[in-house]
Amino acid sequence: MDQSRTSRGHAVDLQQLRFAVAAADYGSIRQAAELLSVRHSILSRSIRQLEHLIGVAIFERSGGGVKPTPAGRSVLRMAGLILEQVDVLVATAKSNSRGEVGRLSIGFCTSISAGNLRATLSEFKNRHPRVELATVERSRTHLETALRNGTADVLIVAGGARLPDNSVHPLWSERILVSLPDNHALATETVVHWTDLRNETVVLSQHDPGRELEDLLISKLVSPADRPKIERHDVSRGIIKSLVSMKLGISLVLESDVGASLAGLVYRELRDGTGPTRVDFSAHWRADNDNPALDIFLKLLAERYPLLSSGE
Repeated sequence: MDQSRTSRGHAVDLQQLRFAVAAADYGSIRQAAELLSVRHSILSRSIRQLEHLIGVAIFERSGGGVKPTPAGRSVLRMAGLILEQVDVLVATAKSNSRGEVGRLSIGFCTSISAGNLRATLSEFKNRHPRVELATVERSRTHLETALRNGTADVLIVAGGARLPDNSVHPLWSERILVSLPDNHALATETVVHWTDLRNETVVLSQHDPGRELEDLLISKLVSPADRPKIERHDVSRGIIKSLVSMKLGISLVLESDVGASLAGLVYRELRDGTGPTRVDFSAHWRADNDNPALDIFLKLLAERYPLLSSGE
């Protein structure tokens, strides 16, 4: 007879290993059967089948119960390791399917020094510590490319416009502030109006969201004669803050940016005739992205920032 065919037809199964380990743990086949809610005859037959398959007597049997043989101790030790690995495999697979482990890449072009994005990422990490969270700060154009090619799972960006072929969920809004040297004349004001910027030099980053802030400034001060001088710098927001603290101008920032301030720098709310000026943020993702970690992140966003009905 083909020995390999016999082995395949009578392979050791996990239940046999579990029954043997249980019998060893309790020192009794009958007690193990009771605790596992299995008939004694079934558990005893399963262990004998295992002994037959491996060609080794696992237990010495007596009226007082069962005791592992020297060879049986080695078999039981290996069986325990196998069962532990199987349990880990099953738990890992379930966690992956629920998004409890894995990797989530989030792209943004705003600050996480304070505000809603920081709070959202912190809560997500607290709830799902085994998910690797990768954050990517790039220009909006680069982020859109990353979303298209799958290197970013979700984008958090200013503006509610839908990116082509992607899903969107409105999130929060942030006030626009003006950053000033602490001895600037406007620093004595509680709030600053857009028209107060007329004779100022405004330094902005060429990177997002600097360009969007510049567009907003131009929309608020339509006449070129009313606009301040605008200087564009190919530097980060942090360097712009340093330029303002060096009294080389003032700047516009989002509310979330104030968590990483510099000495000698103050912030004032910018207003027009209707009140504070705000910028809306939204989440964008590809509908065909089946990353389980993305699914649970989107559920958190929906929980924290539910969509309001038209009547609210």
